[in-house]
Amino acid sequence: MDLDKIKELIAILESSKLKKVVYKKGDFELQLEKEGDPAPAPVSYAVHAPHPKHQFEPSHELPPPKAAEKSAEAPGKYVTSPMVGTFYGAPAPDKPPFVKVGDKVNENTVVCIIEAMKVMNEVKAGVSGTVAEILADSSQPVEFGTRLLRIT
Repeated sequence: MDLDKIKELIAILESSKLKKVVYKKGDFELQLEKEGDPAPAPVSYAVHAPHPKHQFEPSHELPPPKAAEKSAEAPGKYVTSPMVGTFYGAPAPDKPPFVKVGDKVNENTVVCIIEAMKVMNEVKAGVSGTVAEILADSSQPVEFGTRLLRIT
């Protein structure tokens, strides 16, 4: 394996949420691992006596609570990334996209490509229906399982 391919694997690992990548080819094996995230900073509390109801209060501002996520997903099936790589919605920058919103597709329709280690991997719809949404932008890094398109 040449140095450029190793650098590409490192870049893929660094740009993803993955913690470890193992590459095997024949008797060659390469393992790359990220260090764990640092532990969160401890929260300190100050005692404010003598008020009995509020004896402990945070000594710094706490972040606001996260907004509630959507409880219902949009209808349809999702085409997800089968690997870590870069999403492309067209076969080349000067070519039309594989599919557009509103296009009819079947299980074998190629809907995009994922580039991984300079190999272009075609991704098929896997279901029949109509393209309702394209969720990834061209040249966007994606991870395994990233939702790429929604088909209804």
